[in-house]
Amino acid sequence: MAQQSMSSDITSDDKIWAALGYPIFPIAIIMLLMDDKKKRPFIKFHAVQALAINVVVWVVGVILGITVILACIAPILWLLLFWPAVLAYQGKYFDIPVVGKFIRGQHWVA
Repeated sequence: MAQQSMSSDITSDDKIWAALGYPIFPIAIIMLLMDDKKKRPFIKFHAVQALAINVVVWVVGVILGITVILACIAPILWLLLFWPAVLAYQGKYFDIPVVGKFIRGQHWVA
């Protein structure tokens, strides 16, 4: 994951919202619907990235869930979402390898 420098205008509230969006994807949706939250660049970046990575995790989970043996592995994918949550809580901008490039290429974030 490529990391960018931390901005000085990131508040502790921003960090909490951004971190919660990864493991609890409805919070990421809520962040993008709230005017005061979606105007904050840190929150918007992490909300969009959290939604994108959650879509990937759900798709992979469904694919793995087709077979009974691999269905046991699918919930472990959800646990992987805690690492980006920790980094977001530390106030870091970072790109999840494929997802970050995709959302920047789509101009969903700056």
